[in-house]
Amino acid sequence: MLALMTAGSVFFPGLFLLSKHSLKRLLGWSEGDAATVSARVVSSIQAVMASSAGCIIMSSCKDVMNDHHWLANGYILFATPYFAYDIYAMFLCYWHKLQVKGHGEDDGSMSAAVPGYLRRELLMVLHHVFMVAGCFPASVFWRQGRGDYFQGVLFLAELSTPSVCLGKVLIQYKKQNTLLHKVNGAVMLVTFFSCRVLLFPYLYYAYGRYASIPFYAVPFVAPWQCNLGSAFLMALQLYWFCLICRGAFRLFTRTSRSPPSIKGTGGGDCHLTAANGYNAHGGSERETDMH
Repeated sequence: MLALMTAGSVFFPGLFLLSKHSLKRLLGWSEGDAATVSARVVSSIQAVMASSAGCIIMSSCKDVMNDHHWLANGYILFATPYFAYDIYAMFLCYWHKLQVKGHGEDDGSMSAAVPGYLRRELLMVLHHVFMVAGCFPASVFWRQGRGDYFQGVLFLAELSTPSVCLGKVLIQYKKQNTLLHKVNGAVMLVTFFSCRVLLFPYLYYAYGRYASIPFYAVPFVAPWQCNLGSAFLMALQLYWFCLICRGAFRLFTRTSRSPPSIKGTGGGDCHLTAANGYNAHGGSERETDMH
């Protein structure tokens, strides 16, 4: 257990530092650009790893409650440090953005930016804290080795993360008007809805099929901890999905109504991205990569 958690504690921050150093040295990027893109790279790699683990677990567990696969606990132990790392990585992205905009809070130090970061990313920080403080002990200890199949399904939630990260990189380099950005936004909508919003009803459906009880009866026989955790996580996903849909609607309606942009006017900065939930009043980002 300790070895896997130590490996994760080294792997994710180490990958971030390696990526940042490479982008700065090989491409000559600034510290802020390199740090921001590196954070997206690490999130995408973690998402691919988690989704792959989920597919392996689901394909190996025919009995959804009693079959076992070592990755169900193994990847949880390895990936849990990622959520602690990602809180800091998100803060670095926020702090560098403040420096670029030229209105760093107070004296411009990192410590002075913490309150603003927590106000802006409170839901995401709470989500990450809940994953470490709630989901980790529940998955490793409380479920007592049962339900590996369901753990694999939960890993598939990460399938939407690469499109989220790509959308943010495109926004960072002002590629809002490109076909790639629009296609990526559509992929983001489909994967987020399928792998995050529909995920929780599917868990209840799968258990109902296993226990031979109606779908609507599952919440009444499931442990209250499962119902509470599912309700909290699904509420976050629904909130973020509504933001994504609003951003997608405004992006495509604005694009269809606007005349072709004139080079150098910077009009693309006002566009909303379907994949990232930017608003039109300052471009605030609502990160939707639930980990």
